[in-house]
Amino acid sequence: MKLKPLADRVVVKLVEAEETTKGGIILTGAAKEKPEVAEVIAVGPGGLVDGKEVVMNVKVGDKVITSKYSGTQVKLDGEEVTIVRQSDILAIVE
Repeated sequence: MKLKPLADRVVVKLVEAEETTKGGIILTGAAKEKPEVAEVIAVGPGGLVDGKEVVMNVKVGDKVITSKYSGTQVKLDGEEVTIVRQSDILAIVE
């Protein structure tokens, strides 16, 4: 199945959190922080949204930082992805 986001929506997949600390301590699942870095896997066309012209600034493959609890989580082919508005993306990681 393939998602095609509409308007200013972006589909992102969270990047796995580090399993060990810099000091070499292995973290359990409960101790890991929710990752904030995600990879863009689909981008909507932009256009007129709420009466304003939106130009999409992200592209597929970009690594981005999103607001911690933004978007809608969806299960796609067994993987969990999140659909967010472009305005919920805080930065592109270069």
